[in-house]
Amino acid sequence: MSDLKNTFQYHDNSKHSYYSFAPGPGFMDWDSQPDPFRKYEGADNISLEQIVQTDRPFFSETLRASHEISKMNFSSLSQLFYDSLAISAWKSYQGTKWALRVNPSSGNLHPTESYLISGPLEGLANSPTISHYSPLKHSLEIRANFSDKVWEKMVKGLPGDTIFMGLSSIYWRESWKYGLRAFRYCHHDLGHALAAINLSCACLGWRSTLVDYLSIKDLAIILGLGQVNKGEIEVPDCLMAIVPNKDRSMLKLNKQIISEDFLSLNWQGNPNILSSHHIEWPGIDEVSKSTEKPFTENHPSTGFELAPSTELLKDDLFPMRKAIHQRRSAVSMDRRTTINRDTFYQFLIKTIPQANPIPFQSLTWEPQVHLGLFVHRVEGLTGGLYLLLRNKIHLEELREKFKQDFLWEKPEVCPSEIDLYLLKRGDYRNISKSVSCGQDIAADGCFSLGMISAFEQPLGKYGSWFYPRLFWECGAIGQILYLQAEVSGIRSTGIGCFFDDPVHEVFGIKDISFQSLYHFTVGGPIEDTRLTSLPPY
Repeated sequence: MSDLKNTFQYHDNSKHSYYSFAPGPGFMDWDSQPDPFRKYEGADNISLEQIVQTDRPFFSETLRASHEISKMNFSSLSQLFYDSLAISAWKSYQGTKWALRVNPSSGNLHPTESYLISGPLEGLANSPTISHYSPLKHSLEIRANFSDKVWEKMVKGLPGDTIFMGLSSIYWRESWKYGLRAFRYCHHDLGHALAAINLSCACLGWRSTLVDYLSIKDLAIILGLGQVNKGEIEVPDCLMAIVPNKDRSMLKLNKQIISEDFLSLNWQGNPNILSSHHIEWPGIDEVSKSTEKPFTENHPSTGFELAPSTELLKDDLFPMRKAIHQRRSAVSMDRRTTINRDTFYQFLIKTIPQANPIPFQSLTWEPQVHLGLFVHRVEGLTGGLYLLLRNKIHLEELREKFKQDFLWEKPEVCPSEIDLYLLKRGDYRNISKSVSCGQDIAADGCFSLGMISAFEQPLGKYGSWFYPRLFWECGAIGQILYLQAEVSGIRSTGIGCFFDDPVHEVFGIKDISFQSLYHFTVGGPIEDTRLTSLPPY
């Protein structure tokens, strides 16, 4: 079976339906619950600084990239990790304690790991290094040192204070709970992490982009991921270049990173064993292999400018770093909170890369994902089924694939920059709940949505390796929705459990031209007062 056919087969096999769920463990084997923290035992550990929250930049200032650029030093590097991948709080209930992080994760299981590649930096190392970030300790575990010559090659044509961050996924952390569908969730989480890093960079006035020509095999060599504990394979996903400069022209990468330069490094530290025993999900292994990215001479590119192309980004006095660290996933909604139409439009405009490029700055492709919206409690807007178009190139195909009796009406009071269409008026609370695995949270908020992605065409054009990137785009959308909810005084949460084809039936999709890949809901939260909150460190 070809890689593309195998990818389509995995996607179909991992669907939930009204009559059966995707294959899963069926019960929670608490004895084998994976450790949520990767440790490299025996590696030198460098503690990072815990950077106190500040009032500036405001949320709107960050998104407009309209504040000063921080210098690259040990403190600013510490802030980069602190505001993107660190622990944000501990929760406690009846003697059990667990960590919450800045970057959200399905089931709080956190399959995403991160690595830093940097030149000599005072406080970190006197030579170029590769290190693993430990959220548990907010520290860097030094895995290897390498030569100045290799570093000079890496940053050729880039500012000398460029750094690189690598991200990887440990599928077992998610499959322990979610079984076959876990591959999807891991890549949702990867997208959340990418956007979290993008926004942390923006707080510092920095710029990030994917080094997207490298293959998965190149990344494994560069990040030192050849050593694997049985059943706990860690798959490299991407490498980002981060530059303390907002000018996109400074980020022209010339394929200067060569994996062979890292083959002979002396790697330090052994990865800890996460579980005493494991359950194998061959379907995940197969789709992982089928979606491995090869080395690519050319890859998709957005060409988006960093400066927003709209004045719709609302001025606010909400500190971005406060929003980042207080972000929480709502567990239930109060069924009564409403938002006004202008607030609703602020959610929508934040998800459009042309208008708000900052969260999506490291994504190197044209938007593929659109929002199918179930509007429940938005003052000044008719309740019903809507579509937010995030890329005009798909409009005609969507109109062809969706139900033919849809209205395709733009609301009377809707900014021209927002391509929002009313498809059908009505009360969609029961439908949104039903297709989201019967979860009340999809109906009890102000609105919920399904992220409907172009599917068959981009995979046919770029190859099966593009499949995870569709989920990355969904995760990045989810991350900005999370933060906008905090700024708006409400809460949100991602929904990974939904009945795939019944969602498609709501919109009229009968083939695989478009697929719903991630759901989200936004509304007034009901706080669980039984839980005790503790500081992160």
